[in-house]
Amino acid sequence: MSLDRDLDRDTVRRLRDGMARGVLSFPLTSFHDDGSLDPDGFRAQVADSVATGPGAVFPACGTGEFFSLDEDEYRQVVTIAVEEAGGRLPVVAGVGYGWAQAARFARIAEEAGADALLVLPHYLVTAPQDGLVAQLERLAARTRLPLIAYQRGQVAFTAASLRRIAAVPGVIGLKDGHSDLDRLQRLTLAAPDGFLFFNGAATAEIQARAYATVGVPAYSSAVHAFAPEIANAFFTALRDGDRGDGGRGDAAGTDDKTVQRLLRDFYVPFVELCDRVPGYAVSLVKAAARLRGRPVGPVRAPLTDPSPADLADLRTLLGTGLDLVGAAL
Repeated sequence: MSLDRDLDRDTVRRLRDGMARGVLSFPLTSFHDDGSLDPDGFRAQVADSVATGPGAVFPACGTGEFFSLDEDEYRQVVTIAVEEAGGRLPVVAGVGYGWAQAARFARIAEEAGADALLVLPHYLVTAPQDGLVAQLERLAARTRLPLIAYQRGQVAFTAASLRRIAAVPGVIGLKDGHSDLDRLQRLTLAAPDGFLFFNGAATAEIQARAYATVGVPAYSSAVHAFAPEIANAFFTALRDGDRGDGGRGDAAGTDDKTVQRLLRDFYVPFVELCDRVPGYAVSLVKAAARLRGRPVGPVRAPLTDPSPADLADLRTLLGTGLDLVGAAL
């Protein structure tokens, strides 16, 4: 597999270390009110995110509205993320569309200093397994950066295809957004040693415990973009609950109760709020960041910002979540 390349080995090591240390952060792309890119706002946001100790930073991905960025904007976003990370943690930039266009973004990310690429689901069409594999083969042949495949929507790998992509030089991991644990277990069993997996379901904390049972404890966190206090408290409680005593000699189950409370009173209501309108999985995250004073601006069309009523519900829910972890709105 691709791990015979020194670059891949180092990136896998850094990502694995980061995944054990904290959530994976997917920063929002900042826009001015007129829809133009706000580089200064994005820089401030990434700096704040890095300071809270995530395992890695993934700029210009789904939460970062990759689909709405032109190539110059993309270059600025990835460059800023690399500069603010300062080598302290890996930077994995999103690329997407067909392999030819993805390769153009890959070259930009490589020039900007990214450590790896997250290959977002391709555009529009449903493809057979041979085509899904070929997409990664062609992209891997056109970049020196390691690739993490993202299965979601129309992209879903079989165990046989997973073996094939894991053998492609440069492909180091898989992000899963389907939440089909039967399929995911088959994929993890088919993968070679050293291949990375992480949970990329929308509001991944909801299913984090279930993913861990099939050997995928690492996950991305959209909540980290607006409330790192909540995201980090959940991650810590989930990790320490697995150790039984919180790693501090506490009574067993204390951390599990924290997980349960955050799921029941914050994460599940947040998912229900996101389900009200298509695109709210990004729009509400941005709105929550604005409520916290983050310079992220509005979403770009075709997404829409939340209605006043939904924004009011979001404010109440955010206050509840922050109260649960002892932080302030």
